[in-house]
Amino acid sequence: MIERKIIAILRGIQPHEAVPIGEALLDAGITTIEVPLNSPEPLVSIKAMADALESRARIGAGTVLTLENVKAVKSAGGTLVVSPDCNPEVIAATKAEGMASYPGVMTPTECFSSLRAGADGLKFFPGNLIGPEGLKAVRAVLPTGTQTYAVGGAGPENFADWAKAGVSGFGIGSALYKPGYTVSEVAARASKIVAAYDAVMNG
Repeated sequence: MIERKIIAILRGIQPHEAVPIGEALLDAGITTIEVPLNSPEPLVSIKAMADALESRARIGAGTVLTLENVKAVKSAGGTLVVSPDCNPEVIAATKAEGMASYPGVMTPTECFSSLRAGADGLKFFPGNLIGPEGLKAVRAVLPTGTQTYAVGGAGPENFADWAKAGVSGFGIGSALYKPGYTVSEVAARASKIVAAYDAVMNG
């Protein structure tokens, strides 16, 4: 299985849509999925996908802000915790529960605080504020091999710019899924995003 470094962000997804949309993403080649905790019944959606997609995908939560959130995600079967901020306590708790941690960062201070706490990768958010040039500057001081994801303002139209700056992967939200999108719409969008990613990152 090719593991593309694309995190599908399903903000606003309803539990009854979770498995069909998860299957569509997997069919397109996206194997990492997060359900932000400010979605309707997010833990129900996470559990449904974790149960149905099991070993074929990494399922987790986004907008994880508290230690209670971390425990709830673990209980629902999630293996991935993504946050909009850098909270060393949340990162440490995530790692203690055996899950992968992707905190939101913007500054070198936040990057190093996250890495010291055990983060698996850094979510540069909002990506459109930092931009490829900002990432390039920060990457120059990060440890070799640090996983960096651009989230917010990263899409097929600018994958190449981010790749030149040394990004590892992308978190894709509204370009992939918005409430009301059908399974076939998500499938079509996912296929385009995967094709653009492969051309730039694996070409």
